[in-house]
Amino acid sequence: MREFFGTDGVRGTVNEYPMTAEFALTLGRAAGHVLTRHLKHRPHILIGKDTRLSGYMIESALCSGLTAQGMNVLLVGPVPTPAVAYLTRSLRADAGVMLSASHNPAGDNGIKFFGADGFKLPDAIEAEIEAAVKDLPPLPPALEIGKAQRVDDARGRYIEFLKASLPKGIRLDGLKVVVDCANGAAYDVAPRILRELGCEVIAMHDQPDGYNINLECGSTHPEDMADRVVATGADIGLALDGDADRLIACDDNGCIVDGDRVIAILAEHALRHGQLSGGGVVTTLMSNMGLERYLDRLGLKMYRAAVGDRYVLEMMREKGCNIGGEQSGHMILLDHNTTGDGLMTALQLLMAMRDQDRPLAELASGMTLFPQKLWNIVLPERRDVLTDVRVQTMVTEAEARLQGSGRINVRMSGTEPKLRIMVEAEDEALMLDTGQTLHDRMHTLLCEG
Repeated sequence: MREFFGTDGVRGTVNEYPMTAEFALTLGRAAGHVLTRHLKHRPHILIGKDTRLSGYMIESALCSGLTAQGMNVLLVGPVPTPAVAYLTRSLRADAGVMLSASHNPAGDNGIKFFGADGFKLPDAIEAEIEAAVKDLPPLPPALEIGKAQRVDDARGRYIEFLKASLPKGIRLDGLKVVVDCANGAAYDVAPRILRELGCEVIAMHDQPDGYNINLECGSTHPEDMADRVVATGADIGLALDGDADRLIACDDNGCIVDGDRVIAILAEHALRHGQLSGGGVVTTLMSNMGLERYLDRLGLKMYRAAVGDRYVLEMMREKGCNIGGEQSGHMILLDHNTTGDGLMTALQLLMAMRDQDRPLAELASGMTLFPQKLWNIVLPERRDVLTDVRVQTMVTEAEARLQGSGRINVRMSGTEPKLRIMVEAEDEALMLDTGQTLHDRMHTLLCEG
């Protein structure tokens, strides 16, 4: 079991191990050693960050470790995570790093590595870095350390990359768009690109101060965005998270369009234009059964991966699919980028509306979702309880109550000491009763017993 790296890099509360300046410096040295030992040239690594106050501290410490180990560092400042994936490829860097805790509150931060190809580092490389953290390599001679420099036009490069994903000459004039930037990494690029493409833009939560990232805004709190859409008569609302790799939308009626509905719209649009690869899409165990039925009517398959964009991407490459994502709004469009990209997804969604000349509400109406709810149990300590026979028996008994008209998914959080219980069924009353009963029984067993 890996000690530092989770499903999405290293993440934690700032100034608590491992998210400290000291650890970031050590991690920089370890990563510099592992990522450069097979190269025959002076290596370059690119570092981006979101708008958290701690980004300055972690960036400085990580940069010190990397340069001490002989790597040259390119600092691109606050940019979305998918911009780091793109810029790593575009600037021919040997690796990239994003400093972000995604949708987590401002007091958290994270360190996520990308390879030269823009994909997240393989598990084996992360394991090598972990080993080097525990057994640091020797430092190079004084004149063989690396240097750091800032890249001033990083956001502009990313905006042009996003525009290039649309057919040449296409504009989005006439669309009125509300965009919630979550006071995060897309606070500048999201309104800019939408305005440059001709949209009338109403920007929200685009004034980051280091403390307000994701604070009752963005993709995890889209209600404010939905209210603004209705109040202003906008055509669509777009809510990003802190590092802008997720998107939750809403239609002109203020109805939320989550990741499952976005996948349905983009898959149908790609199929219409002969651009869908792999005969289907990749989702996760959390995706709604209504999406599965909708895709089946289109003659498409739905492959379910474990929760986490890392696993979605792995299955996409295995099945040859170019569209995949999560209900939470994390979409991977492999024809355009190597990781989840909230703004890229937003542009493709707007393109589907413009191409078909239909409002988002109409595009989203083809799929009927099953009632679904998620319950969380905060455990006294982080441990895997899914191997407990008593837990397994409770799940089996709950599934029997659904009589094949629904499903249950119970999993451990990848980042917190939480057990997540998802229940869905065609009958909402049955779903709610089954889920609440299962939650209460498990809570008594795991937290009170």
